Amino acid sequence: MFNHPNVPRSGARVKFSLRGIGGFMKVTEHIKNGNGKTQFSFEILPPLKGENIHSIFENIDPLMEFQPPYINVTYHREEYVFKELKNGLIEKKIVRKRPGTVGICAAIQNKYEVDSVPHILCGGFTKEETENFLIDLQFLGIDNVMALRGDAVKSETYFTPEKNGHKYACDLVSQINALNKGTYLDDELQHTFPTDFCVGVAGYPEKHMEAPSSESDIHFLKKKIKNGAEYIVTQMFFDNEKYFKFVEKCRAEGITVPIIPGLKPIAVKSHLNLIPHRFKVDLPDALVMEVVKAKDNKAVRQIGIDWCVKQSKELVKAGVPFLHYYSMGKSSNIKEIASQIF
Repeated sequence: MFNHPNVPRSGARVKFSLRGIGGFMKVTEHIKNGNGKTQFSFEILPPLKGENIHSIFENIDPLMEFQPPYINVTYHREEYVFKELKNGLIEKKIVRKRPGTVGICAAIQNKYEVDSVPHILCGGFTKEETENFLIDLQFLGIDNVMALRGDAVKSETYFTPEKNGHKYACDLVSQINALNKGTYLDDELQHTFPTDFCVGVAGYPEKHMEAPSSESDIHFLKKKIKNGAEYIVTQMFFDNEKYFKFVEKCRAEGITVPIIPGLKPIAVKSHLNLIPHRFKVDLPDALVMEVVKAKDNKAVRQIGIDWCVKQSKELVKAGVPFLHYYSMGKSSNIKEIASQIF
């Protein structure tokens, strides 16, 4: 039998990745290659169903001058819609308003030759579906993922996992880590290939909305790291002291992985109520009063940019590995901020 020196023998266990082709790397490798310099990254939403991918490219293109090594792509789980039928019965329909995360990630890597980081959720996935999702990513050469529990669907007050799905992000991380060791759900499989995913998880400087205390929140964050997560990206915050104290608490608890700050600029007056309600974060009084006194949303947008620039400069000075911006599908204000930082 012919054996090429660079082709593994049948049955050999190898790491299966396209890294090196096109320069794709793990997020942790990008951090290492930064040599202490703060780098730029951002997060995008998949387009609404019915829109095309060019709407995504139009928001990414203006930000590529800042050389992001990777781009995060969110995953939006299904929603339940209740529709009354002619016979008076109620039909429960499952609707996905923003599909396409995997396809967008592949398109980003192909078009821009930078890494993409898809979000993978507990919500809406069985363990089998999670494994298949990860296999699809592996075949596409995508080996960075952000493992999240996800929110409850709009029709539910509290998060409910799928039957035979994960209830907590730490368990999702465990499944990904097992796959990295070649352990699949079907234990009768033979000659399995280990994957090579770099796993990021979320951290909450002002604690997760469902956590009873910040101490318990960090306890479970530590569990995610123990189960195989390699870095943390924080929820948005508007007071850098919240981030610095969070990092300090994590280090005191033995969490040593990189902690990347997540930032979002205020853009319209309605954000004063929407952001605290949706994300359970506090807005500093100084920022709130500036926005309250603003004559219109154009002025609010500039206030948000100026505030985020001030945050960014202080964080760069503190030596953070990345500044990660939540673009929410809008890139113009992120571009104005990044142009003053990078």
